[in-house]
Amino acid sequence: MKTIKILFFSLFLFANYANSQTFIQAYADIANQVSQANVTADLTEFEALGVKRRGTTALDNTLNWLKNKYTSYGYTAGQMTEDSFTNGSFTCKNLIVTKIGTVYPNKYVIICGHYDSVVGTGTNDNGSGVACILEAARLLQNVPTEYSIKFINFSGEEDGLIGSQHYVSSVVNGTNPKLDIKLVFNLDEVGGVAGMTNNTITCERDTSSPTTNNALSTTYTNELITCVGLYSPLNTFLSYAYASDYMPFQSNNEIITGFFETNETSHKHSATDLLVNMDPVYNYNVAKATTGAMLHFAVASTALSENSYNEDFQVSFFPNPASDFLNINFGTLNDSNYTFSIVDINGKKVLERKINNPSLLEKIDISQFQSGVYLVALETNSKVIRRKIVIQ
Repeated sequence: MKTIKILFFSLFLFANYANSQTFIQAYADIANQVSQANVTADLTEFEALGVKRRGTTALDNTLNWLKNKYTSYGYTAGQMTEDSFTNGSFTCKNLIVTKIGTVYPNKYVIICGHYDSVVGTGTNDNGSGVACILEAARLLQNVPTEYSIKFINFSGEEDGLIGSQHYVSSVVNGTNPKLDIKLVFNLDEVGGVAGMTNNTITCERDTSSPTTNNALSTTYTNELITCVGLYSPLNTFLSYAYASDYMPFQSNNEIITGFFETNETSHKHSATDLLVNMDPVYNYNVAKATTGAMLHFAVASTALSENSYNEDFQVSFFPNPASDFLNINFGTLNDSNYTFSIVDINGKKVLERKINNPSLLEKIDISQFQSGVYLVALETNSKVIRRKIVIQ
């Protein structure tokens, strides 16, 4: 949701960073799999869910619709969490879907946008952003990325960024140690205007206080500009960030960037915020740019075989080497009962533990073990996943 926007060129900044990125065919191949049919269908379904105001059945139904979408892409219940908060006299929920990275599992790229609306169905504000996030999530589900990704659908944006503020306060700052965020990439109102030439997307950088995060925001926003040119047919404008769900992160000194439509709709916050007044082809092109940017920001692998990555259900054990604790990432395994074991170099089983109904990540205390090489195994009734780890 935004009401005022000043746009300006910053060609010299673009020139400074354009040469630091090169076209990656593997990223283009994935971005080109964005589906116009999916984008249009998601917008149609989102619109049909009604006015997504706090306390309404429509808002609850939209949350369930989102969960079903992520499940259909292959994400498991263990990868999905809900962040509940009070909005007036009502309880609303943010939805967070987490995909663990292969190299930096404890550092996150967040892509986010709100799913609540006011007065109308919010098909542009912000079903358009939701559609882009869903396509990126669908296409990145089975692609290994070095950094972890959180796909976040916020509620409470239209009531003053309440949902995102709660998430920053209770989750980002409530995690010990504090959640380590590489970048927050926000999408709000990216559906274009019917009857206009919608060929430009506005890329937003941080110009607010605190200023210590502004330089990196400029860096990443210029990388975003480059990604738009590499992986979509869109042109770009550079503007400043404000009044959407990245701002609580910005105030928390996180690095932010974002997308916003350049031709700004006159239908927001009204009963006419409908698909008929949008440009779904533009929304599709923004989804391509979004996907290409996420592949870049999360550093998608072009070397690690997707087959081997998914044959092991994206399970990982980290850190490796480890010292006091070992984390188990259950990936896309969708069982409820597991056996975890550690075997030493002499073939002796030194630990065996039953794990029932785990979270996405489980922490194992290994502080009692001597330094050396060990074999860890995660077993279900039908699957066994083994890895070598080093304990220091």
